[in-house]
Amino acid sequence: MGGGGEGLGRVEETALWTLWHRVVEARRGDGVLRDPVAVELAGRIDFPFEERFGSSGWVSQLQGLRAGCFDREVADFLRRCPRGTVVGLGDGLETQAWRVDNGRARWLSVDLPEAARLRERLLPADERRRVFACSATDPRWMDEVDARNGVMISAQGLLMYLRPAEVRELIAACAERFPGGAMVLDAVPRWFSARATAGKLKDRYYEAPPMPFGMDADEAGKLATAHPGVTGVREVYPEGGRWPVRALLPLARRVHQRPSVVALRFAES
Repeated sequence: MGGGGEGLGRVEETALWTLWHRVVEARRGDGVLRDPVAVELAGRIDFPFEERFGSSGWVSQLQGLRAGCFDREVADFLRRCPRGTVVGLGDGLETQAWRVDNGRARWLSVDLPEAARLRERLLPADERRRVFACSATDPRWMDEVDARNGVMISAQGLLMYLRPAEVRELIAACAERFPGGAMVLDAVPRWFSARATAGKLKDRYYEAPPMPFGMDADEAGKLATAHPGVTGVREVYPEGGRWPVRALLPLARRVHQRPSVVALRFAES
């Protein structure tokens, strides 16, 4: 099956960027992420990945470590709720539904129409994995979720592209609609958000799209104020890595202005 990134906007193109860096990491013998579906998928896409995005080992390693944070949270949810539903907001070409699948969970990928069409073409849906085309801020996707066996919402690489008010509204809506559920998300620090929005985050390969929402790591507790139903806020730290990243990760925790992955719990009704 062929396909490519034609017709994607700058935000949707990040689906190819993140796919590529997961693939670069997964191809390494000492990689921090195993992602055979992503490797196979990239081989079927007619797109100049390396020419467009480069092949920086440290960028790919950091992307692999970030994906690992989300994988651990989702895998833990599936141990508690083996027949639960995992919702991937802004899922792009994320292949987590194969990396940590337990054979019983249901997966719903939500993305903008262009990205959803690309996903449907390259990662066809099946009886447990579905795609729904709409914005993550459009509550229609919530009607597609079977919440009877538990819900985990994964927003990897999404919230930074929303406005701060939209982030709060999305978290509030999820807490209201899915009591007892959980959410895992990531955020870029405020300085990174400001530079991206000003068009100052680019190299010879790639220019990052504007990122209106930024949150320093020590501000994560403020997410609880989005809704009274947000009863738990916990940072998820990357684990492992190759030298020197492995040695630097404990030191990075002391830096407040850094990217963060945060897990939220919603109160039971």
